[in-house]
Formats: sequence, structure tokens, C-alpha cells
Amino acid sequence: MAVNVKENIVYVAALGNNTLEAVDLRNGRIIHSIHGQDEPQGVEYIPRTHEIFVANGGNGDCYFYNASTFEKTATIHLPSDADDVRYDSASNAIFVGYGEGGIAIINANTHRQTADVKLPAHPEGFQIDSKANSIWVNVPDKNMIGVIDLVQLKLVKSLKRNSPSANFPMSIDVQNHRAFIGYRHPAKLVVVDMITGKDITWHDMVSDVDDLYYDMNNKRVYISGGGGFINIFQQDTAGSFTQITNMPTRSAARTSLLIPQLRLFVLAEREVSGNSARLLVYDISH
Repeated sequence: MAVNVKENIVYVAALGNNTLEAVDLRNGRIIHSIHGQDEPQGVEYIPRTHEIFVANGGNGDCYFYNASTFEKTATIHLPSDADDVRYDSASNAIFVGYGEGGIAIINANTHRQTADVKLPAHPEGFQIDSKANSIWVNVPDKNMIGVIDLVQLKLVKSLKRNSPSANFPMSIDVQNHRAFIGYRHPAKLVVVDMITGKDITWHDMVSDVDDLYYDMNNKRVYISGGGGFINIFQQDTAGSFTQITNMPTRSAARTSLLIPQLRLFVLAEREVSGNSARLLVYDISH
């Protein structure tokens, strides 16, 4: 999911429908469906050009759409499995994890791929550290966290461990140099020092984790997983974290979006046992 904060619109990659859904949060309704996707995965909204960017896992195609008319404005083809997407407003660049090991860099203005960073296996969750000019990336098939230098455009560091494994989502705290890594086997939240590469702390968390966010405003970590819960961890004055919420959700509700500007947390629940797919919107202002 991605958000247009100004207009309160969330864009949802509806993988099961092969559509992109534009949802008005103020009225709680779908305002447009963009068909013709092929396993849509990553989504970003580009405020500077007022465009939506969608990465498709099925055919590797990445599409730009005008966010007012929903007309397609450009296509970039990647070899396969276009997946997680990040947009860096400072460089006006879009980063797309794809294939058997790569992150493509795309200029958001020209709609052209400008660079490519090779990885040893398919990347999952990754985050951009603009201050350090680097990317931290999960590469679960190699049981590693990689660090990419954006000047050299190559992998310069890898942190490996045998257990836990299956590291999928990631968030970072640039100010305090911490990375928050979500592992599935077993289900663990691991906090890593981004300078030393050493673990700071481990915590049990919801199983089948898919999304994880660190909110600098209230010093909390929000986690959604297919195990049927939203976990919230609160940071104390000493920098440690304590789980304060274990909120039940529909089973397999993994995908979520933290919108700190609107003080909202959005969870996508898939259709289960005749219950329609839906978005749940939580107020996190308290």
C-alpha cells in the first residue's frame, strides 16, 4: 500500500484481483480500480509528479499512472518478480527489488531506469538511509541483511545468521542508527545497531510477519502478520522496547501501512470464509 496524504487516498495492490485499488479514507470507499496488473506487489505514490507507481511480480512490469486520470503514463520492464518499492524524495528516485537478486533505480521524472544493483538472491523488505547514502536490505534466501553503497552502487556489507531465518519486513531509525528486522522462523523482532552490525535486542512477535514500521513520533514499532494479530512495541526512556498491544485481526491479514502524517495505521484483510476483503483503519493518535 501507499498513500496520497494530501487527498487522503490509499493505493492498494490487490494481488488476488490483479488490480490497483484507490481508496478514499475520508469516505471509506473505492474511487477507482486499475485493471491489467499481473500480481501487483509494490506501490508508491510520487507527490512531485502526482503519479502512482506499481511493480508487478508476474511479468516484471512496472507501471506509472496519472493519479488524477488513472491513465498509464509509462512502463518499465524488469526481468522478473518486481516486488518491494521505495521512493526517495531527496534524489527523486524509485527503488524496486526484483528477480533473482537486484534493485533497480528509476528516475521518477524521466521514467527511465538509471542504475541496477546486483544481490546474491531476491530482495524482500529494504529501507533507504539517505544520510548515509545507503540501502539496508533483507535477502532471506541467503539468511542475510545487506548494506548497499549508493555511491558505488554495490553491496558493501552483509550480516548473516542461521537463526532466526526468513527475514522479510524491515524498518529503520536513522536518527539512532537502528534497524528493525522481522523474522518468520521463529517469529522474532530483532533490533540491530546499524553502525556495528550487532544485535541490540530480540522480542517474540506475531507469526508470518509481512509489514513492520518504526514511528519516530511516538517511539513505537507496529507489526502485522498472518498469524492474526497486530503487535505494538513501545520504546522506553532507556531505549528498550516492551510489547503493549497484541490486537486480534482476521487470519492471514499481513499487509499494512503506517501513515504517521495522518496518525493512522491501515490493515488489509483478505476475503476469508465468505467475509469480504476490507481495509481496517486504526487511529494511533493516543
